[in-house]
Amino acid sequence: MLMSRRLIVVAKLLSFIAALVLLVHMGAVIFASRNNSSTHGLYTGWGNSLSNFGKYGGHADELGEYSPQGTKPVKAALVALIRNEDLYGMRMAVRELEDRWNHKFNYPYIFLNDKPFSDEFKQGIRDLTKAPVQFGVLEPGTWGYPEWIDKEKAKKERETASYIKGHSESYRFMCRFQSGFIHKHPLLRDLEFYWRIEPDVHYYCDIDYDPFLYMKKNGLKYGWNIAPNEYEPTVRTLWNTTKEFIKKNPQMIPEKNLIDWVSNKDGSYTKCHFWSNFEIVDLSFYRSPQYQAYFDHLDKAGGFFYERWGDAPIHSLAVAMFLKKTEVHYFDDVGYYHPAMSHCPKGSKERGKCVCDPREGWSNDFDCAKRWRSIS
Repeated sequence: MLMSRRLIVVAKLLSFIAALVLLVHMGAVIFASRNNSSTHGLYTGWGNSLSNFGKYGGHADELGEYSPQGTKPVKAALVALIRNEDLYGMRMAVRELEDRWNHKFNYPYIFLNDKPFSDEFKQGIRDLTKAPVQFGVLEPGTWGYPEWIDKEKAKKERETASYIKGHSESYRFMCRFQSGFIHKHPLLRDLEFYWRIEPDVHYYCDIDYDPFLYMKKNGLKYGWNIAPNEYEPTVRTLWNTTKEFIKKNPQMIPEKNLIDWVSNKDGSYTKCHFWSNFEIVDLSFYRSPQYQAYFDHLDKAGGFFYERWGDAPIHSLAVAMFLKKTEVHYFDDVGYYHPAMSHCPKGSKERGKCVCDPREGWSNDFDCAKRWRSIS
């Protein structure tokens, strides 16, 4: 009887020790997952994220060690052209990028301005991230009027324009810079890829993989997730000017391209474009001879100032002319909101770590998004 009681006591003691070891082990796993940026947290691993599906590029823990000082698998950065007065809106975007994605990867940020950044702006950004942050001023000649522009003609366009940003001179400077010069800035010269970021935007969903690495591994040159129609009064002659370029430079246009996305059967312009407020790009594309030749052709035509050509339709027309569909990626898993438009991944309420309602993320139903899905 005494022996059986001793066995019971020993059994209970062993059970207690086993339970204690299990609790310590679970605590260690949770602690490690929270402090090692190369792994998912315990609960993250159990979650049914959009990024768990293979088409979205795999898991963070398969991609190696990430740290603010560590070497990244891709030379890439998040880049913004921004003004000092937009600090609050930029802080909101950076905060969400860090929470949703970059705290796991720590890719650097680069901020560019046509004027020097204030100490308040610099500290306001640095407070939000452990990743490296650089601030730069635009180079002379990349912001403002080129010498061949008729400023009186440009002024008349601004004074009579009835479209959004039509009266803005600086907006036109911005579109020209984003179209032809951002990839040439000294702070971007060593980059392979950039992710364009903007103030006052929201990122709806956790991103558990590295979009830069996903694009590099798959030979992708351009990534997007919203594709509307451009407003015709802002691009009145852009398509004809582009067709002139094609006629003069047929050797630059590959046979397999995406012209059918921007051109109707009758040769007219669909005005479809990738909304460049969100774009992830292999910068070798913008640095290519054909892209440079296209930008120079447009720049000499003066449409940035005599109309209001945006960088989005210019980037998109370049993609359509020079790339194959297999080199362009629709980031349908990246939930994104800009004050004018929104993209919420379909099925996100059932399977994703998102905070958006797909019924309100209407961009999937844009005609240009549907047209994209229909072309081969």
